[in-house]
Amino acid sequence: MTVAPDALDLLAINTIRTLSIDAVQKANSGHPGAPMGMAPMAYTLWTRFLRHAPTMPDWPNRDRFVLSAGHASMLLYSLLHLTGYDVSLKDIESFRQWGSRTPGHPERGLTPGVEATTGPLGQGVANAVGMAIAERRLAHEFNRPDHDIIDHWTYAICSDGDMQEGIASEAASLAGHLQLRKLVLLYDDNGIQLDGPTAMAFSENVVARFDAYGWDTRRVADGNDVGAIGLAIQQAQEDGRPSLIAVRTHIGYGSPHKQDSQKAHGSPLGEDEVRLTKEAYGWDPDRHFYIPDEALDVFRRAIPEGEALVEAWDAEFERYAGDHPDVAAELRRRLAGRLPDGWDRALPSYAVGEDFATRQVSQATINALAPVLPGLFGGAADLSESNLTDIKGGGDFSTDEPGRNLRFGVREHAMGGIANGIAYHGGFHPYCATFLNFSDYMRGSVRLAALAGLPVTYVWTHDSVGLGEDGPTHQPVEQPMALRAIPNLWYVRPGDANEAVAAWALAIERRDGPVALGLTRQKLATLPETSAAAREGVRRGGYILRESSGGPGAIDLVLVASGSELGLAAAAREALEADGIRTRVVSLPCFAAFERQDEAYRQSILPPAAGRRVTIEAGVTIGWDRYAGDDGAMIGIDHFGASAPGATVFEHFGFTAEHVAEVGRRVVREGLHGRIPTLDPGHQPAGLGLGPPIRPD
Repeated sequence: MTVAPDALDLLAINTIRTLSIDAVQKANSGHPGAPMGMAPMAYTLWTRFLRHAPTMPDWPNRDRFVLSAGHASMLLYSLLHLTGYDVSLKDIESFRQWGSRTPGHPERGLTPGVEATTGPLGQGVANAVGMAIAERRLAHEFNRPDHDIIDHWTYAICSDGDMQEGIASEAASLAGHLQLRKLVLLYDDNGIQLDGPTAMAFSENVVARFDAYGWDTRRVADGNDVGAIGLAIQQAQEDGRPSLIAVRTHIGYGSPHKQDSQKAHGSPLGEDEVRLTKEAYGWDPDRHFYIPDEALDVFRRAIPEGEALVEAWDAEFERYAGDHPDVAAELRRRLAGRLPDGWDRALPSYAVGEDFATRQVSQATINALAPVLPGLFGGAADLSESNLTDIKGGGDFSTDEPGRNLRFGVREHAMGGIANGIAYHGGFHPYCATFLNFSDYMRGSVRLAALAGLPVTYVWTHDSVGLGEDGPTHQPVEQPMALRAIPNLWYVRPGDANEAVAAWALAIERRDGPVALGLTRQKLATLPETSAAAREGVRRGGYILRESSGGPGAIDLVLVASGSELGLAAAAREALEADGIRTRVVSLPCFAAFERQDEAYRQSILPPAAGRRVTIEAGVTIGWDRYAGDDGAMIGIDHFGASAPGATVFEHFGFTAEHVAEVGRRVVREGLHGRIPTLDPGHQPAGLGLGPPIRPD
């Protein structure tokens, strides 16, 4: 069968559409309308511009494609199957089913060819910005005048919903500022969202907004005009700025009764409407998951074309390695995510008598590691002088210099999504920073980093009411436990300088998920045991800092603490031991790492027989009950903080060695258990049911 070029394009486009609507209908769940409208732009991009290799989906120099409108996942799965990735027709037919590789929204690591886990709108825009940043930085590091070994583009398709999300605005603003020219967004401008026409809630001129951001912008009036879409992409590639192409599409295109309606957005078309739509496409309505041979031939050209791209790049890499062997070896290591031998010899160590805020130690560790880990790359949300995250001499990442210090501006949520994009890209260990309290502003991105298993490090300083005068608006109380609730996020709250170094080591070593560091503004004493014990102890999440005078078999009380409260526990132990109460001190900087240890190790640290325990953390007590046990007590803050010098706030809220010791005595002698309210009733909000404060006798 001979098909004219224009007809062949339409046949291929309708193959994407029908695969999508069949999969959604069979699952009786999903979003058919967006793939139906987006299919021409996706087809044009994937068959005419995207440089990729279906049989080698991890080829380092591939173009990146991000479906920010993750609800349109069947568009992506159809493209992956049709172009020859390891996504079978059976996978398509198993859309949204248990155990399938085609989940409701794309997940990186589950489906070959999926570059980013998307679905929460706006995230993919920020991820794409991060990928473009990574490409520019990696090219700066490794390209040589005679070898452009890193040279690829990042493309994303986004929706009206993406454009309404603040994270996308934040990320686009930064991308325009940085003039990321190898970034192209295709905007599915269909005027419909879940509740109905976008005009109900959204009337701004998106193109004008991106003009103001400093982007190259253009419009395609007809979303089915493959030639116009191709010309727009070509012109975008020729501009020196990031590009937005607004393509006017029709959601549910071809559906006689649901085109241009929210009814095509989040529900199957229905069997009758699927039949009518296929008839409108000239398709046999009784054939399901049908792929015409002529259309498949068009898509499968991607296999030999991709293999040729890889072969040419491999040959170029061999020439590159011959001319620059050391640089090529380093690039291989970076792309493989391997750490250099002996990297940890650069880690600093601290002795008793050296008192530092753990944020200061973090800064020293970053700068100690920077020369041996050139992939360490990141920055802060306009707080580098407070978070202490700059790599000294590393230069700024800007339009003029792709240095190592990223200036995110006050854009916490985009910062998190951009860091994810850098991690998705590969070749770096990204980190980003703000105050712990503002981790709430980036939580959506943090959650996706945990879900996707991305090795991102969060440097969250000013980690408790101990930050002092900025007061309760800036004092994190609930954040530590809220963050610990995110599966696969390791939140680490180091208790002194050596634990802070060990926390960074843990973050660097971890490759299957993010690590968050909760760091102090106030100085902490360096404890004598940590120089030898912290590295392994923090890696395991918890360890015995100081044993009871009676040894492991004779423990009257266990004090369990994290962060700045570890020093209080150590000081309280001395008073308790002087009273004859045999007291063990346990440092528990990372719940998640501790819970990964086997039962024998966990019980060796917190023996079931040692049921008299006191937990101490300057945050909410919820969650500490698992370690306090039925016979223990929890010292915490189940309300907001107060504005005063940090030491004063700690004293009024009972975070003193004296109060910890007194609570320990009462737990041992009186069986006191449960939450221990703070000392100052003036800062306990009414109605919380905390009961009267417990004061030392």
